[in-house]
Amino acid sequence: MQPGTPIDMSITTLILQATLPVQIIMLLLVLISVVSWTFIFSKRSALKRAQAQTQNFEDDFWSGGDLASLHQTVTKRRSEHGALARIFDAGMTEFIKAHRTTNAVDGARRAMRAAFQREIDDLETNLGFLASAGSVSPYIGLLGTVWGIMHSFLGLAGAEQATLAAVAPGIAEALIATAIGLFAAIPAVVAYNRYTNDIDRLAIHFETFVDEFLNILQRQSNA
Repeated sequence: MQPGTPIDMSITTLILQATLPVQIIMLLLVLISVVSWTFIFSKRSALKRAQAQTQNFEDDFWSGGDLASLHQTVTKRRSEHGALARIFDAGMTEFIKAHRTTNAVDGARRAMRAAFQREIDDLETNLGFLASAGSVSPYIGLLGTVWGIMHSFLGLAGAEQATLAAVAPGIAEALIATAIGLFAAIPAVVAYNRYTNDIDRLAIHFETFVDEFLNILQRQSNA
């Protein structure tokens, strides 16, 4: 490069001129980011739907209506009533099967606990990927940066004169890998923390409902 020649430092140019290993790392990080954002939006929609369904079912349950009628309604459309309704359905179904026996309430408790765990596992789907993306992406980006900087300095081995202009493009393109890594990691970490908190709140709702519903079943069993 002749002295005084302007250096094209645009991001697009730096990415295109990066070494193949760095480009592969950048592509991997972009793919991680795309998948993360897909899970972020889908999980946001699923949790909002679960929260609304939980609130609607609690309103129906505590409205004072007949539990048998509510159970029939839920059984016909289990998917539309949400996770809490399915937990209720599991407990009520088991209680009806074992009605008039000494272990009816215990059976309902076990059935609801199993249904509770299934629903929580379903809500936590894909959160593991967000956690991994948030923790691993910066290191993948750092790997690309280290490789790019090392390649830039190795290129100076045969140069007669080492100048900042000679290594600046290589260092800049290497640092882009770190920037992409952070871009992939930060939203994943924020979303993971937010959604974990939302799921914990729903789990508390579910556990409280299970305890209250078991008290109702216990009174019915003793009647």
